[in-house]
Amino acid sequence: MTDTSTTPSDHAAEPRTLAAGPPGDAADLLRDMLRIRFFEDETQDLFTRGLMRGSTHLCQGQEAVSVGVCRALRHGDAMTCTYRGHGAVLAMGAPLDRAFGELLGKAEGLCRGKGGSMHLTDVSVGAYGSNAIVGAHLPITVGHALAARHRGTGAVAVAFFGDGATNIGAFHESLNLAAIWRLPAVFVIENNQYGEYSPLAATTPITRLADRAASYGMPGVHVDGNDVVAVRAVAGEAVERARAGDGPTLIEAETYRQSGHSRSDPGTYRPPGELESWLRRDPITLLQDAMVAAGRASSEELSALREEVRQEVAEAARRAIAWPAPDPRTRFEDIYA
Repeated sequence: MTDTSTTPSDHAAEPRTLAAGPPGDAADLLRDMLRIRFFEDETQDLFTRGLMRGSTHLCQGQEAVSVGVCRALRHGDAMTCTYRGHGAVLAMGAPLDRAFGELLGKAEGLCRGKGGSMHLTDVSVGAYGSNAIVGAHLPITVGHALAARHRGTGAVAVAFFGDGATNIGAFHESLNLAAIWRLPAVFVIENNQYGEYSPLAATTPITRLADRAASYGMPGVHVDGNDVVAVRAVAGEAVERARAGDGPTLIEAETYRQSGHSRSDPGTYRPPGELESWLRRDPITLLQDAMVAAGRASSEELSALREEVRQEVAEAARRAIAWPAPDPRTRFEDIYA
């Protein structure tokens, strides 16, 4: 029988050194990850209270991937992501209150309440949309990269997607085109060990997904997706390579989703001890421990930062809850461009 359990034992015990960054750098990374963590926690609570309709897919535990990659981007770059995309959209700079407003279906939401959790979009910050269909946004990313090439903007297009999407036709077609045309694109696999309810070993014949890059003549890089410093470093190299005209890169960031596939999934299919093993390498805890060890912050300062961000997120949620619902007469607006 195939062993489908996953543990983080192959990873280093601690994140990369923080010595290379400026004094406030680690705190900024931590703040971004905390915003996403508390946003997802608040979202779960709002669903539990019946204030959000539909479904949602949370990303607690994966914050270092979205923050690390998006920190390597600049204004004008484009990002697409999956239906588990709240973190990526927030990491691009979308405002907390309008993101909550979108999930709540409010008129002041990012898409005026018409996109919801699985279609979260904020073009003003380069977040060109979460996508409910697995792999559907990869060709869109190729289109963004091709447009940047033709327009000479120097922009880079990034796509986040899960391990399951690497078995989808659009994945292979998109990487093939991007490689042939040497497009300024970066493809980021958020390998959180599960495609919905199926462990990676049950659906994919290889264990190192970055190896698939060799089929398209592009670099394939594997990184500890719970180490935000390492993710940012790898993403920075890939982004600069793309911006310099040297073509795309495939990054596999190995991480773990701490919640179930969706809000109705208790995750009972996980082997005993697996979740606890990964929780010991929670990306936020790892960065906090590294900051204390490096003398970048005290435990008291970190507690104060956590509380500050928690209040920021809670206040954003309160504002969004108070906003009005969309006028029914606007339901056919913004349907076509």
